[in-house]
Amino acid sequence: MTMHTLSVLVENKPGVLARVSGLFSRRGFNIDSLAVGETENPDVSRITIVVNAESSPLEQVTKQLNKLVNVLKIVELDPSISVARELLLVKVRADRTARAQVLETVNLFRARVVDVAADTLTIEATGTPDKLDALLRDLEPFGIKEMVQSGLVAIGRGSRAITAGPALRAA
Repeated sequence: MTMHTLSVLVENKPGVLARVSGLFSRRGFNIDSLAVGETENPDVSRITIVVNAESSPLEQVTKQLNKLVNVLKIVELDPSISVARELLLVKVRADRTARAQVLETVNLFRARVVDVAADTLTIEATGTPDKLDALLRDLEPFGIKEMVQSGLVAIGRGSRAITAGPALRAA
């Protein structure tokens, strides 16, 4: 099985996300990452779905997604021609003795401290899943108190856009 990143443009209406994700669960797919947000057009949302699947069954799900009324367009984003990022917020134990080491690690990963308390630092980092995993591995010895990670968001490289076209402008 291989990882696939799908960018699904949908009408920005209630219940659309439930129908899209339900289609994956009914077919026995586990969604590894899911992120949703409005596009430059407030009537259109982009759902970025990362799924670990064989190509043939995924193609069947994609065809069924295309049949949903509120789905406007589906594109599989190739990692070599797209940019993908996640957001991580992590609260790390950092008393006065460890704080300098934690800050050094934060700087090494081009992350930033967004909250400082007497015994913890809250760190914000964006990057590829591999980069964020490496950051967490380096912070683990200090003690991770709490963390939250967004789903992957991705967009194609270059000037070509999937949201252009007469069908999407009419939505």
